[in-house]
Amino acid sequence: MKKRAAVIQHLAFEDLGSFEPVLIERGYALHSFQAGVDALDEPMHEADLVVVLGGPIGVYETATYPFLIDEIAALKERLERDAPTLGICLGAQLIAHAAGGRVYPGGKKEIGWSPLALTPAGQSSALRHLQDVAVLHWHGDTFDLPPAARLLASTNLYPHQAFDLGPNVLALQCHPEAQGRTFERWLIGHTAELNAARIDIPALRAQSAASAPTLERAAATVLNEWLNGLTASSR
Repeated sequence: MKKRAAVIQHLAFEDLGSFEPVLIERGYALHSFQAGVDALDEPMHEADLVVVLGGPIGVYETATYPFLIDEIAALKERLERDAPTLGICLGAQLIAHAAGGRVYPGGKKEIGWSPLALTPAGQSSALRHLQDVAVLHWHGDTFDLPPAARLLASTNLYPHQAFDLGPNVLALQCHPEAQGRTFERWLIGHTAELNAARIDIPALRAQSAASAPTLERAAATVLNEWLNGLTASSR
């Protein structure tokens, strides 16, 4: 029987990207769910692996987007069982909140391609394969580390970029899954945000073309190593 991976999306074009073929090769049956449309409690409880992807809303916007309340509750239940969970961008912020950390506006957009600064813990983790690799940053919110979290990476603008909660829970503020061939979807879908932040779209497109191929190779190695380190949860 194949292992089940529940993929939680908040935008149709922010998908698994370069992570998808890795999970398929590892024998996962992928099931995608749309936050705010699909019920998430059962798939997030039953899946062998949950991947919570990015999106443009804030964790704290529960009055505007009430579905976040149920999503956070389902995620908290999963974390309490130490069930394998990976969060990317908004997904990382949701993990931080569900684990007891505060999520809030950071005051400045971090959009573009640049390397992470790995902590000593990060250098001994699967993220070591991202050393000196430009990754895609695309966020304006940040978070305080939740209790028991281990900081793995920082940038000059935002010190909390990646953390884990033991071997089964990994939270990445950046987008290691980004692919060059589909990056134009991001530029189209986020045009209002990019223009409001006065981002040079042609320059960002050129950054992607130059950096994405290296990131795709490194990210596959990161994901494979992290999956290799998963332990049995209390499910």
